Amino acid sequence: MARTHSDHPGEQAAADPIRLLAIRETPLSVDEVFRAVGDDAAGGTTLFVGTVRNHDGGADVAALGYSRHPSAEAELRRVAEKVVANYPVRALAAVHRVGDLEIGDIAVVVAVSCPHRGEAFEACRKLIDDLKHEVPIWKHQQFSDGTEEWVGAC
Repeated sequence: MARTHSDHPGEQAAADPIRLLAIRETPLSVDEVFRAVGDDAAGGTTLFVGTVRNHDGGADVAALGYSRHPSAEAELRRVAEKVVANYPVRALAAVHRVGDLEIGDIAVVVAVSCPHRGEAFEACRKLIDDLKHEVPIWKHQQFSDGTEEWVGAC
């Protein structure tokens, strides 16, 4: 017979689930983010890694850089807190890189651990989507044809 004890503490959000939030100029570590969301009560951990691709909108990307507004870390925390408020998050981590990046470099890593996999997928999707739409980090792309474009979160 399957157990359904939703009142077990492990089925609830952790008291302080935000384990790692950062915006850095140095290369990002998938291992660091994954370790940060380890939790014995989590049955599901979802990790998303965003990398710099060699094209966008049908054009070849030659160079790319990210810059941020001074409020970006506070906005990242606000986004994380919103995810924590809406999902039973056991642990959450998000790091974004700024500065000049190369094709293939890791630009962002987010991870969420929840009691169950479905919740982990949903919470991680919400975290990355809101980060990209609400945190003031801007992408400056230079294309191989000499054109350039700024893409912003806000």
